[in-house]
Amino acid sequence: MECEFPSVNSNQEEIKNIFENTKTIAIIGLSPNEDKASNMVAKYLKDVGYKIVPVYPKEEEILGEKVYRSLKEIPFKVDMVDIFRKPDVIGLVVDAAIERGDIDCVWTQLGLVNNEAAAKAEEKGIKVVQNKCTKIEHRAIF
Repeated sequence: MECEFPSVNSNQEEIKNIFENTKTIAIIGLSPNEDKASNMVAKYLKDVGYKIVPVYPKEEEILGEKVYRSLKEIPFKVDMVDIFRKPDVIGLVVDAAIERGDIDCVWTQLGLVNNEAAAKAEEKGIKVVQNKCTKIEHRAIF
């Protein structure tokens, strides 16, 4: 897959607003391995007060939270979806977020861009942040 530059992305003011209005973050691809970026970012987000929801194909619990196999399985409101999966999976995650109807923001981590999926999310009123780290951005703002 060819690398993409984000053609759809929130600016710094929008990102600050996203963080201020987010309570629950589903983390797609949250690894139980403490050395992985997804685990370190999730731990940080949890430590600063967000409810994190691990979405991972294995494990029953990660960082003390119940693990769900998919976004669809989460039985409560999710404000943000933070994606740690390859760009070709982002479209499927965005489709699931749109189907849920309660997701306010789709965020892809550093190096992850899928402009087609981002445009689709934006068309449905979902804010999009691509190719940025939630931990780095949160620390920079707060």
